[in-house]
Amino acid sequence: MKVSFLVPLALFAALAGLLYAGLERNPGVVASPLLGRPLPDFALPGVPRGELRSDDLGEAPSLLNVWASWCAACRAEHPLLLRLAASGEVPIYGLNYKDERADAMQWLDRFGDPYRRSGHDLDGKVGLDLGVYGVPETFVIDREGRIAHKHIGPITEEDWEETIRPLLLRLGADSGQAAAG
Repeated sequence: MKVSFLVPLALFAALAGLLYAGLERNPGVVASPLLGRPLPDFALPGVPRGELRSDDLGEAPSLLNVWASWCAACRAEHPLLLRLAASGEVPIYGLNYKDERADAMQWLDRFGDPYRRSGHDLDGKVGLDLGVYGVPETFVIDREGRIAHKHIGPITEEDWEETIRPLLLRLGADSGQAAAG
C-alpha cells in the first residue's frame, strides 16, 4: 500500500525537477543539430539583386541572418546589422524567409540593406533545411562554410559583444578579412 503511494509522488517530484531546470534555460539558446556541419546546399534568387548561394558563405567567417518584412523583431535588430555592415567587421548575408519579394525589397529600401546578398526563400525550404524556428535567427558561419553558432531572436548589443563577436574573433574574423571577403 505504501509503495503505490510513493511511485506517483516520485514521478511528480521528477517532473517538477525537470520543469524547474527548464526555467533556468535561456530560450534564445537552442542547440542545433547542424552545429559543426556544412551549410545545406542552396541557390536562391536575390533580394533585390543577384543570387545567394551557400558557396558565397565561408570565404571568411560571416553571418547568415534570417529575416522577413513582416517580422517586428527583425526591425528591432536591423540598426545593429546596419552598423555592423558599415563597419566591415563581418560579412552579413540575408535569408528572406517566407516573404513576398516585393515586400522584402520595399522593406530594404525603407530601412536600409545591411546584406552583401540576400536570398529569397519564399517557400521556406532553405529555412527548413537550416532548422529555422522563426525569424529572426542568425547563424555564424566559419571559413569552411560550417555552422558555428545559431542565435534565435533579435541580436542585441549584449549578444554581439558577449557571444557572437568573440566567436567571430576566435574563428579569425577581423575588419581586414571581412572587407576582403
